[in-house]
Amino acid sequence: MSRQEIIKIFGDRKIRSVWDDEAEIWYFSIVDVVAVLTGSKDPLAYWRKLKQRLKAEGNETVTNCHGLKLRAADGKMRMTDVATAEQMFRVIQSIPSPKAEPFKMWMAKVAAERIDQMQDPELSIQQALADYRRLGYTEKWIARRLKSIDIRKDLTDEWKARGVEDEREYAKLTNTIYKAWVGMTAGEYRRFKGLRKQNLRDNMTNMELILSMLAEESTREISAATRPDNMIDHHKVAASGGSVARNARIEIEQKTGRKVISPLNASDAGALDVDTGDMLPPPTFPTSK
Repeated sequence: MSRQEIIKIFGDRKIRSVWDDEAEIWYFSIVDVVAVLTGSKDPLAYWRKLKQRLKAEGNETVTNCHGLKLRAADGKMRMTDVATAEQMFRVIQSIPSPKAEPFKMWMAKVAAERIDQMQDPELSIQQALADYRRLGYTEKWIARRLKSIDIRKDLTDEWKARGVEDEREYAKLTNTIYKAWVGMTAGEYRRFKGLRKQNLRDNMTNMELILSMLAEESTREISAATRPDNMIDHHKVAASGGSVARNARIEIEQKTGRKVISPLNASDAGALDVDTGDMLPPPTFPTSK
């Protein structure tokens, strides 16, 4: 069974979703949907109370809800209640909200679009393009972000071909790459940018994206050439790939007099287009030895 976690956009809100290729079914994070419909500051608590009430009423929808590991706000994979579109429709009926009907229409549209995208993969790219435009990103930034997605997939495919399949190992290898070229783990980098739940790459400047791509593509090329067959060697390759981008970063900083690693994030999407990071005083951040 192959399941792919995909972030879907409803308005300006992110809904963690999972597509099950074998069953051809969408699963939606119930907590994310509750947050959209209720505007609650604690949607998890809201869902717990609603879940208890529905169970007391003998609601079979709640009984049959699945639990899947999704990426939480702290970046860790945590068990989360999810529901199919049909189950979610029934949950929504128990939530008084003016957004209920628009959300039902949105879910139906998501399901239909996925079937089309399975037949024509280019439609997936078009959807990502539309989502980024809706969120206010510039065309130049979007082009690089889509390319970074392609490069990331090539890298994970290379890791799979070399026997690495656990997502936790992907995260560890990614941290090794970031530590080598940025001087921070992905989590430290995210905190440096003032992020919590947001995707790190969605908050990178053009130059950060370019160097991130260089680091990951270099890692893939080195892996393909050296064929690592254990995690120790995989981490050595990841560090080597990251060092290629680190050397490029250092040279850019020396020639421009500005730090590449920027605290800018998507709260001002247009600012991410500044090629060398930002015009603020150079930030302080951990440096790799």
